[in-house]
Amino acid sequence: MPNITFLGGGSFGTALSVMLGKKGYNVRVWDRSEAIINDINVVRENIKYLPNIVIPSKVEAFVNIEEAIEGSEFVVIAVPSHAIRSVCALASKYIKSNMVIINIAKGIEEKSFKRLSVVISEELPSNPVVVLSGPSHAEEVAKDIPTTLVASSVNMEYAKKVQDVFMTNKIRVYTNRDTIGIEIGGAVKNIIALAAGISDGIGYGDNTKAALMTRGISEIKRIGTKLGGKVETFSGLTGIGDLIVTCTSMHSRNRRAGILIGKGATADEACKEVGMVVEGVKACSAFYELKEQLGVSMPITDALYDVIFNGKEAKYVVYELMTRDKRDEIDT
Repeated sequence: MPNITFLGGGSFGTALSVMLGKKGYNVRVWDRSEAIINDINVVRENIKYLPNIVIPSKVEAFVNIEEAIEGSEFVVIAVPSHAIRSVCALASKYIKSNMVIINIAKGIEEKSFKRLSVVISEELPSNPVVVLSGPSHAEEVAKDIPTTLVASSVNMEYAKKVQDVFMTNKIRVYTNRDTIGIEIGGAVKNIIALAAGISDGIGYGDNTKAALMTRGISEIKRIGTKLGGKVETFSGLTGIGDLIVTCTSMHSRNRRAGILIGKGATADEACKEVGMVVEGVKACSAFYELKEQLGVSMPITDALYDVIFNGKEAKYVVYELMTRDKRDEIDT
């Protein structure tokens, strides 16, 4: 079996490492944190990001990125969206052209608004890039709870290779040619999940969350199709599927951060309390600017932006959403 390297020792990368280690692959994990490396190699647990999960002996961690990458056939980019470019640039000295790059992060690059697969291809132009996404909490993947993912690439030959590697009797991987739709769906759903968490924190109920999720998928479709995604993708696993799991679960860091904001915390305080990167905050800023440029209506994104970056009171923002001009559901 080929060697597989994960760049980043966060929760989801660790969970997939555990799964692949159980499957029999030789897995390497690189991280800048010596504490995480030591915990994986000695304690056999990622105490910071995935506690109480035993890491198989087939998984080895490295603080030296060259050693981690050497001889691997697949390199998985498992860092937050804002670190993608810098980590790929760092790794580019050691990545050979025959290595397949797999991205599991969800977001877009701030300022440039480029999809993450585009960012990776700019830093690693000789390598095929595969996007692996879907409704998948790390905690459940690591516990062998049945999960579905989707693999996509400009060259679907490599997506099918990734499908074969990651398929188990507990992980089912589909393929989909719509890389744009998959990446945009995965990025924007974090915005809606943050808003859903705020609704929970305020004390609103299931009616409100159902409205947020349903109108949220409309926003995802509008911006996603404007950018070239296929409308069908947003009704699938990386659209409505990922939205459901992120808006309804306490595993979701975006929802947890939103709950804290809904109870009165600032975004910075909420992110610090969650203790992990809350992608919805960065995504909200990026997509707010992008939709302004493109002229796309995204009222939930507007409302969340007002709460996080303009200091508006969350309940008042909900009032503004509820009292917008009348319109037809299907046309808006």
